[in-house]
Amino acid sequence: MLNGIRIIEVEGLGPAPFAAMLLADMGADVITIHRKGQPVTPGMPERSILDRGKRSIELDLKDANDLEIAKRLISSADALIEGFRPGVMEKLGLGPETCHEKNPRLVYGRMTGWGQDSPLSKTAGHDLNYIALSGALWYASQPDQPPQTPATLVGDIGGGAMYLVAGILAGLLNAQRSGKGTVVDAAIYDGSVHMMNLLMSIGQTGNLTETRGQSLLDGPHWSRTYTCSDGGYVTVQCLEPKFYALFLDKMGLSDDSGFQQQYNRATWPALTQRLIETFASEPRDHWANLFSGSDACVAPVLSPTEAQSHPMNAARQTWRKTDGTLQAAAAPRFSTSEWQSKPSPARGEHRQDILNELDAQQASASSSG
Repeated sequence: MLNGIRIIEVEGLGPAPFAAMLLADMGADVITIHRKGQPVTPGMPERSILDRGKRSIELDLKDANDLEIAKRLISSADALIEGFRPGVMEKLGLGPETCHEKNPRLVYGRMTGWGQDSPLSKTAGHDLNYIALSGALWYASQPDQPPQTPATLVGDIGGGAMYLVAGILAGLLNAQRSGKGTVVDAAIYDGSVHMMNLLMSIGQTGNLTETRGQSLLDGPHWSRTYTCSDGGYVTVQCLEPKFYALFLDKMGLSDDSGFQQQYNRATWPALTQRLIETFASEPRDHWANLFSGSDACVAPVLSPTEAQSHPMNAARQTWRKTDGTLQAAAAPRFSTSEWQSKPSPARGEHRQDILNELDAQQASASSSG
């Protein structure tokens, strides 16, 4: 879908490479500027899944010759992605004003935790810190447990990378119409707050309270995760009355008066305890088989490896093993094209090809001028 779009990514951490991977998955020509002579980020592999489908050139942006190559690359691009603390790109001579002088149509994507201009903009932080201060962590986990979310998903990926991609795509559309680029200030803090608006809309009807365990989605017995006899888990979230009725039927509780008042908050703790005991009486797969194919909104909690073996994945092929590495296929899907996994490059693998392209572009511009 993005064939013909060139994006320059300056090597960074987490959400910025993820955003660039998503754009590469959609067909963009993503060229990553990897740090020359620097070790791979601790905990990351030599060929990261996040670099799949990209091209790589190693540059030392403090070296005048390499900096000039970076400027030429940025001048040839539709968009740029960087994830440094505010001011770093400016110190390198690659800030938005400098880049827009050379390339007025450039969409300049900036990924930070606290934003370009805030009291904490120059302060370090990570996923949990951003969503803790933004309020997005508040409803994660049961009321008697410390809030805990799946690592990186709510902040780095949801509030960060996805909003950066949305901003870049919007900027590209605007540049096509107006001929003018823009700066996308994607702060994980902002994005994670924005994602709260669905919950906040529930608050408009009085069904969201800041007392954990008393809101429509974080307190009821019908919206929880339960532990099974084998240590596995099942999720229950039958919000609508018709689905709740199916849940009760499957559990043999349709005639139990205690479960008849689905939205009576006063009954939730006692009913939760009853379900805790019931689910603990059988292994996870017993419950998975009982509810399989029903509209009762019950599902087992699977590991990524288990999810790959599930019939759902057999149909969708979302989890895939490529070169021995389990990874997720691109999303979303498009009716006009089928995504195929592309390899992750070695650092600096495409240097000569990229330099040849820049020389050819320069020669073409000179001859046409």
